[in-house]
Amino acid sequence: MALQYIIKTSMGDIAIALHDDTPQHRDNFAKLVAEGYYDGIRFHRVIEGFMIQTGDPLSRHDDKRMLHGTGGPEYRVPAEIKHANRKGTLAAARDNNPQKASSGSQFYINQADNAFLDGQYTVFGIVESGIEVVDQIATVETDMRDNPLKPVTIESITPVAEA
Repeated sequence: MALQYIIKTSMGDIAIALHDDTPQHRDNFAKLVAEGYYDGIRFHRVIEGFMIQTGDPLSRHDDKRMLHGTGGPEYRVPAEIKHANRKGTLAAARDNNPQKASSGSQFYINQADNAFLDGQYTVFGIVESGIEVVDQIATVETDMRDNPLKPVTIESITPVAEA
């Protein structure tokens, strides 16, 4: 069974399941969740009709607003590109690198089918419920860098106990 989590945001809960066939991304996400890494991190890039992005620890700080989107652990996760970027899928963000290796912590949730991203980013999970929360986050007012004017925060991410 795939690992399942509840992402508790300041705008509601999103239930996700991680793909078993992207084990490096699944295990990295599980490790970060266990450490409480994502607690208090904001969605720092929100584009309606496209996606919502989070996972940058610098986004906890308003005084580092111009750096939001640049932070994270000092490692990358090797690419495991197998799934399409469809509405409701989770994918790892990345900087420009020829191996298409992923950011150690940043990820986005597709708010639309984004086929033009297929083959470029590792999709490692899917929203099982709460897509309406994703849609709601996508509509918040943002600045010129697509950063929400009023912070939208991950309060916690918790594993769902297996039945």
